[in-house]
Amino acid sequence: MAPSRLLGAAGVAAACAALVQRKARIPWKPAGRFVEAGGTRLHYVEAGEGTPLVLLHGLGSMVEDFIVSGLVAEAARRYRVVAFDRPGYGHSERPQDRRWTPAEQAQVLLEAMRALDVHRPVILGHSWGTMVAIEMALAAPGVPRSLVLASGLYFPSARFDAPALAPPGIPLVGALLRHTVSPVAGRLLWPLWLRMLFAPAPVPPALAALAWKALRPSVLRTVGEETLQVLPVTLAAMQKYRDLTLPVVLVTGARDLYVSSRGHTARLHSMLVSAKLLVAPRGGHMVHHADLPLVLDAIDRAAWGAVEGSTAAGKFLSGSTRT
Repeated sequence: MAPSRLLGAAGVAAACAALVQRKARIPWKPAGRFVEAGGTRLHYVEAGEGTPLVLLHGLGSMVEDFIVSGLVAEAARRYRVVAFDRPGYGHSERPQDRRWTPAEQAQVLLEAMRALDVHRPVILGHSWGTMVAIEMALAAPGVPRSLVLASGLYFPSARFDAPALAPPGIPLVGALLRHTVSPVAGRLLWPLWLRMLFAPAPVPPALAALAWKALRPSVLRTVGEETLQVLPVTLAAMQKYRDLTLPVVLVTGARDLYVSSRGHTARLHSMLVSAKLLVAPRGGHMVHHADLPLVLDAIDRAAWGAVEGSTAAGKFLSGSTRT
Protein backbone atom coordinates (compact mmCIF):
# COMPACT_ATOMS: atom_id res chain seq x y z
CA MET A 1 0.00 0.00 0.00
CA ALA A 2 1.31 3.48 -0.94
CA PRO A 3 2.46 5.71 1.94
CA SER A 4 -0.32 8.21 1.23
CA ARG A 5 -2.93 5.50 1.55
CA LEU A 6 -1.37 4.25 4.76
CA LEU A 7 -1.49 7.75 6.17
CA GLY A 8 -5.08 8.11 5.06
CA ALA A 9 -6.08 4.81 6.66
CA ALA A 10 -4.27 5.76 9.84
CA GLY A 11 -6.08 9.09 9.89
CA VAL A 12 -9.48 7.43 9.49
CA ALA A 13 -8.66 4.94 12.26
CA ALA A 14 -7.54 7.74 14.57
CA ALA A 15 -10.70 9.74 13.90
CA CYS A 16 -12.84 6.65 14.55
CA ALA A 17 -10.94 5.92 17.75
CA ALA A 18 -11.52 9.46 19.02
CA LEU A 19 -15.24 9.23 18.29
CA VAL A 20 -15.55 5.79 19.90
CA GLN A 21 -13.68 6.94 22.99
CA ARG A 22 -15.99 9.92 23.38
CA LYS A 23 -19.16 7.86 22.92
CA ALA A 24 -17.89 5.17 25.31
CA ARG A 25 -17.82 7.79 28.08
CA ILE A 26 -21.58 8.46 27.86
CA PRO A 27 -22.82 7.94 31.46
CA TRP A 28 -25.61 5.42 30.86
CA LYS A 29 -27.60 5.02 34.07
CA PRO A 30 -28.36 1.46 35.23
CA ALA A 31 -32.07 0.65 35.24
CA GLY A 32 -31.81 -1.74 38.19
CA ARG A 33 -29.48 -3.16 40.80
CA PHE A 34 -26.44 -5.44 41.00
CA VAL A 35 -25.65 -8.89 42.38
CA GLU A 36 -22.30 -10.66 42.72
CA ALA A 37 -22.21 -14.21 41.37
CA GLY A 38 -19.41 -16.44 40.14
CA GLY A 39 -16.84 -13.68 40.48
CA THR A 40 -18.96 -11.44 38.24
CA ARG A 41 -21.07 -8.36 38.92
CA LEU A 42 -24.42 -8.74 37.17
CA HIS A 43 -27.00 -6.02 36.57
CA TYR A 44 -30.67 -6.94 36.90
CA VAL A 45 -34.10 -5.34 36.97
CA GLU A 46 -36.75 -6.67 39.35
CA ALA A 47 -40.48 -5.96 39.51
CA GLY A 48 -43.66 -7.56 40.85
CA GLU A 49 -44.46 -10.44 43.18
CA GLY A 50 -45.47 -14.06 42.81
CA THR A 51 -44.00 -16.97 40.88
CA PRO A 52 -40.49 -15.97 39.74
CA LEU A 53 -39.94 -15.23 36.06
CA VAL A 54 -36.34 -14.85 34.85
CA LEU A 55 -35.73 -13.06 31.54
CA LEU A 56 -32.58 -13.58 29.42
CA HIS A 57 -32.04 -11.37 26.36
CA GLY A 58 -30.40 -12.19 23.06
CA LEU A 59 -27.24 -11.30 21.16
CA GLY A 60 -26.30 -7.62 21.34
CA SER A 61 -29.27 -6.75 23.53
CA MET A 62 -29.86 -5.67 27.16
CA VAL A 63 -32.59 -5.50 29.81
CA GLU A 64 -34.03 -2.36 28.21
CA ASP A 65 -35.31 -4.62 25.43
CA PHE A 66 -37.70 -6.32 27.86
CA ILE A 67 -38.62 -3.02 29.51
CA VAL A 68 -39.44 -1.19 26.28
CA SER A 69 -41.51 -4.11 24.96
CA GLY A 70 -43.74 -3.87 28.03
CA LEU A 71 -42.94 -7.44 29.05
CA VAL A 72 -41.49 -6.49 32.45
CA ALA A 73 -44.41 -4.28 33.42
CA GLU A 74 -47.15 -6.61 32.16
CA ALA A 75 -45.65 -9.80 33.58
CA ALA A 76 -45.00 -8.07 36.92
CA ARG A 77 -48.76 -7.86 37.44
CA ARG A 78 -48.68 -11.50 38.58
CA TYR A 79 -45.04 -12.65 38.54
CA ARG A 80 -41.84 -11.69 40.30
CA VAL A 81 -39.87 -10.62 37.24
CA VAL A 82 -36.05 -10.67 37.31
CA ALA A 83 -34.46 -9.56 34.03
CA PHE A 84 -30.67 -9.90 33.75
CA ASP A 85 -28.12 -8.18 31.59
CA ARG A 86 -26.21 -11.29 30.53
CA PRO A 87 -22.42 -11.16 31.16
CA GLY A 88 -20.82 -8.49 28.97
CA TYR A 89 -24.05 -6.69 28.07
CA GLY A 90 -25.67 -3.59 29.49
CA HIS A 91 -24.08 -3.00 32.89
CA SER A 92 -22.98 -6.58 33.62
CA GLU A 93 -19.31 -7.49 33.81
CA ARG A 94 -17.64 -10.19 31.70
CA PRO A 95 -14.20 -11.06 33.14
CA GLN A 96 -11.89 -12.49 30.52
CA ASP A 97 -10.76 -15.44 32.62
CA ARG A 98 -13.23 -17.84 30.96
CA ARG A 99 -14.87 -18.52 27.60
CA TRP A 100 -18.43 -17.54 28.63
CA THR A 101 -20.18 -20.34 26.79
CA PRO A 102 -23.91 -20.77 27.46
CA ALA A 103 -23.00 -23.44 30.04
CA GLU A 104 -20.65 -21.08 31.88
CA GLN A 105 -23.21 -18.28 31.80
CA ALA A 106 -25.81 -20.72 33.12
CA GLN A 107 -23.69 -21.49 36.20
CA VAL A 108 -23.21 -17.80 37.02
CA LEU A 109 -26.90 -17.02 36.54
CA LEU A 110 -27.95 -19.99 38.68
CA GLU A 111 -25.71 -18.64 41.44
CA ALA A 112 -27.21 -15.17 40.98
CA MET A 113 -30.69 -16.65 41.31
CA ARG A 114 -29.71 -18.30 44.59
CA ALA A 115 -28.29 -15.02 45.87
CA LEU A 116 -31.58 -13.28 45.04
CA ASP A 117 -33.72 -16.08 46.56
CA VAL A 118 -35.26 -16.89 43.19
CA HIS A 119 -36.67 -20.40 43.51
CA ARG A 120 -38.42 -22.56 40.90
CA PRO A 121 -38.66 -19.84 38.25
CA VAL A 122 -40.04 -19.86 34.77
CA ILE A 123 -37.02 -18.97 32.63
CA LEU A 124 -37.66 -17.10 29.38
CA GLY A 125 -34.79 -16.88 26.93
CA HIS A 126 -34.94 -14.86 23.74
CA SER A 127 -32.75 -15.56 20.69
CA TRP A 128 -29.18 -16.34 21.93
CA GLY A 129 -30.57 -16.31 25.47
CA THR A 130 -32.49 -19.52 24.72
CA MET A 131 -29.19 -21.43 24.68
CA VAL A 132 -28.37 -20.15 28.16
CA ALA A 133 -31.87 -21.01 29.41
CA ILE A 134 -31.53 -24.56 28.09
CA GLU A 135 -28.15 -24.99 29.77
CA MET A 136 -29.62 -23.76 33.07
CA ALA A 137 -32.31 -26.44 32.86
CA LEU A 138 -29.80 -29.17 31.98
CA ALA A 139 -27.29 -28.14 34.64
CA ALA A 140 -29.82 -27.91 37.47
CA PRO A 141 -32.78 -30.26 36.92
CA GLY A 142 -35.62 -29.33 39.24
CA VAL A 143 -34.45 -25.75 39.72
CA PRO A 144 -36.29 -24.09 36.82
CA ARG A 145 -40.04 -24.68 36.87
CA SER A 146 -40.26 -24.51 33.08
CA LEU A 147 -38.80 -22.82 30.00
CA VAL A 148 -40.19 -20.33 27.50
CA LEU A 149 -37.91 -20.30 24.44
CA ALA A 150 -38.58 -17.40 22.07
CA SER A 151 -37.09 -16.92 18.59
CA GLY A 152 -34.25 -19.28 19.41
CA LEU A 153 -31.24 -20.38 17.39
CA TYR A 154 -31.02 -24.10 18.16
CA PHE A 155 -29.21 -25.77 15.24
CA PRO A 156 -26.09 -25.13 13.14
CA SER A 157 -26.87 -22.89 10.19
CA ALA A 158 -25.12 -20.42 7.91
CA ARG A 159 -25.20 -16.97 9.50
CA PHE A 160 -25.20 -14.00 7.12
CA ASP A 161 -24.37 -11.67 10.03
CA ALA A 162 -21.23 -13.53 11.14
CA PRO A 163 -18.76 -11.62 8.91
CA ALA A 164 -19.93 -8.33 10.44
CA LEU A 165 -20.37 -9.41 14.06
CA ALA A 166 -17.54 -11.88 14.66
CA PRO A 167 -14.33 -9.85 13.95
CA PRO A 168 -14.42 -7.73 17.15
CA GLY A 169 -14.31 -10.96 19.13
CA ILE A 170 -11.14 -12.26 17.47
CA PRO A 171 -8.07 -12.02 19.71
CA LEU A 172 -5.64 -9.15 18.97
CA VAL A 173 -7.15 -7.85 15.72
CA GLY A 174 -10.54 -7.65 17.40
CA ALA A 175 -9.21 -5.19 19.99
CA LEU A 176 -8.15 -2.81 17.23
CA LEU A 177 -11.45 -3.13 15.36
CA ARG A 178 -13.75 -2.66 18.34
CA HIS A 179 -11.95 0.54 19.39
CA THR A 180 -11.92 2.08 15.90
CA VAL A 181 -13.99 1.17 12.85
CA SER A 182 -16.43 -1.48 14.14
CA PRO A 183 -18.51 0.83 16.39
CA VAL A 184 -18.66 3.51 13.69
CA ALA A 185 -19.70 1.00 11.01
CA GLY A 186 -22.20 -0.46 13.45
CA ARG A 187 -23.70 2.95 14.09
CA LEU A 188 -24.15 3.55 10.36
CA LEU A 189 -25.85 0.17 9.97
CA TRP A 190 -27.89 0.43 13.20
CA PRO A 191 -31.19 1.59 11.63
CA LEU A 192 -31.06 -1.12 8.96
CA TRP A 193 -30.14 -3.76 11.55
CA LEU A 194 -33.06 -2.87 13.82
CA ARG A 195 -35.54 -2.79 10.93
CA MET A 196 -34.50 -6.32 9.98
CA LEU A 197 -34.84 -7.61 13.56
CA PHE A 198 -38.22 -5.98 14.17
CA ALA A 199 -39.76 -6.44 10.73
CA PRO A 200 -42.60 -6.32 9.95
CA ALA A 201 -43.23 -4.33 13.15
CA PRO A 202 -41.87 -0.78 13.61
CA VAL A 203 -38.69 -0.16 15.60
CA PRO A 204 -39.34 1.35 19.06
CA PRO A 205 -37.64 4.78 19.21
CA ALA A 206 -36.46 4.10 22.77
CA LEU A 207 -34.32 1.18 21.55
CA ALA A 208 -33.09 3.02 18.47
CA ALA A 209 -31.72 5.68 20.84
CA LEU A 210 -29.51 3.14 22.65
CA ALA A 211 -27.18 2.59 19.69
CA TRP A 212 -23.98 3.77 21.34
CA LYS A 213 -24.71 1.80 24.50
CA ALA A 214 -24.98 -1.38 22.41
CA LEU A 215 -21.88 -0.49 20.36
CA ARG A 216 -19.38 0.06 23.17
CA PRO A 217 -16.08 -1.81 22.57
CA SER A 218 -16.68 -4.18 25.50
CA VAL A 219 -20.13 -5.10 24.17
CA LEU A 220 -18.83 -5.63 20.64
CA ARG A 221 -16.23 -8.02 22.04
CA THR A 222 -19.05 -9.97 23.72
CA VAL A 223 -21.13 -10.02 20.53
CA GLY A 224 -18.11 -11.20 18.54
CA GLU A 225 -17.28 -13.95 20.99
CA GLU A 226 -20.85 -15.23 21.07
CA THR A 227 -21.11 -15.11 17.29
CA LEU A 228 -17.99 -17.26 17.03
CA GLN A 229 -19.52 -19.74 19.50
CA VAL A 230 -22.77 -20.33 17.61
CA LEU A 231 -21.59 -23.27 15.48
CA PRO A 232 -19.81 -25.31 18.18
CA VAL A 233 -22.46 -24.51 20.80
CA THR A 234 -25.42 -25.56 18.64
CA LEU A 235 -23.59 -28.67 17.43
CA ALA A 236 -23.12 -29.78 21.04
CA ALA A 237 -26.54 -28.64 22.28
CA MET A 238 -28.60 -30.44 19.66
CA GLN A 239 -27.42 -33.74 21.12
CA LYS A 240 -28.97 -32.83 24.50
CA TYR A 241 -32.38 -31.34 23.67
CA ARG A 242 -34.19 -34.61 24.31
CA ASP A 243 -32.73 -34.61 27.84
CA LEU A 244 -35.02 -31.71 28.73
CA THR A 245 -37.65 -33.14 31.06
CA LEU A 246 -39.33 -29.96 32.29
CA PRO A 247 -42.27 -28.22 30.56
CA VAL A 248 -41.20 -26.18 27.52
CA VAL A 249 -43.18 -23.60 25.57
CA LEU A 250 -41.75 -22.50 22.20
CA VAL A 251 -42.59 -19.08 20.76
CA THR A 252 -41.74 -17.81 17.31
CA GLY A 253 -42.69 -15.14 14.81
CA ALA A 254 -43.80 -16.57 11.47
CA ARG A 255 -42.13 -13.64 9.67
CA ASP A 256 -38.76 -13.82 11.41
CA LEU A 257 -36.09 -12.56 8.98
CA TYR A 258 -33.17 -13.24 11.33
CA VAL A 259 -33.65 -16.83 12.51
CA SER A 260 -35.68 -19.27 10.44
CA SER A 261 -38.78 -20.31 12.35
CA ARG A 262 -39.05 -23.48 10.31
CA GLY A 263 -35.36 -24.38 10.51
CA HIS A 264 -35.05 -23.81 14.25
CA THR A 265 -38.24 -23.54 16.33
CA ALA A 266 -40.34 -25.96 14.26
CA ARG A 267 -37.46 -28.43 14.11
CA LEU A 268 -36.97 -28.29 17.87
CA HIS A 269 -40.70 -28.75 18.35
CA SER A 270 -40.51 -31.98 16.35
CA MET A 271 -37.87 -33.24 18.80
CA LEU A 272 -39.70 -32.14 21.96
CA VAL A 273 -43.02 -33.84 21.41
CA SER A 274 -44.51 -32.59 24.69
CA ALA A 275 -43.56 -28.95 24.10
CA LYS A 276 -46.20 -26.37 23.24
CA LEU A 277 -45.64 -24.22 20.15
CA LEU A 278 -47.10 -20.70 19.87
CA VAL A 279 -46.69 -18.78 16.61
CA ALA A 280 -47.23 -15.07 16.05
CA PRO A 281 -48.44 -14.90 12.41
CA ARG A 282 -47.42 -11.26 11.99
CA GLY A 283 -44.41 -11.36 14.32
CA GLY A 284 -40.75 -11.17 13.44
CA HIS A 285 -37.66 -11.98 15.48
CA MET A 286 -38.59 -9.56 18.28
CA VAL A 287 -41.77 -11.48 18.98
CA HIS A 288 -42.20 -10.01 22.47
CA HIS A 289 -42.58 -6.60 20.83
CA ALA A 290 -44.78 -7.75 17.95
CA ASP A 291 -47.12 -9.98 19.98
CA LEU A 292 -46.72 -9.35 23.70
CA PRO A 293 -50.05 -11.08 24.53
CA LEU A 294 -48.76 -14.27 22.90
CA VAL A 295 -45.59 -14.19 25.00
CA LEU A 296 -47.62 -13.57 28.16
CA ASP A 297 -49.79 -16.54 27.19
CA ALA A 298 -46.62 -18.65 26.83
CA ILE A 299 -45.45 -17.60 30.30
CA ASP A 300 -48.82 -18.50 31.81
CA ARG A 301 -48.77 -21.88 30.13
CA ALA A 302 -45.23 -22.54 31.35
CA ALA A 303 -46.02 -21.42 34.88
CA TRP A 304 -49.34 -23.15 35.41
CA GLY A 305 -49.48 -25.87 32.79
CA ALA A 306 -52.37 -24.04 31.10
CA VAL A 307 -54.18 -26.12 28.49
CA GLU A 308 -55.74 -24.92 25.28
CA GLY A 309 -58.66 -22.61 26.00
CA SER A 310 -58.06 -22.40 29.77
CA THR A 311 -59.37 -19.47 31.77
CA ALA A 312 -55.91 -18.52 33.05
CA ALA A 313 -54.51 -17.87 29.59
CA GLY A 314 -57.68 -17.23 27.65
CA LYS A 315 -57.57 -13.45 27.55
CA PHE A 316 -54.23 -13.58 25.72
CA LEU A 317 -55.25 -15.98 22.96
CA SER A 318 -56.63 -13.69 20.26
CA GLY A 319 -54.88 -13.39 16.92
CA SER A 320 -52.18 -16.02 17.34
CA THR A 321 -51.57 -19.58 16.18
CA ARG A 322 -51.16 -22.42 18.68
CA THR A 323 -50.35 -26.12 18.39
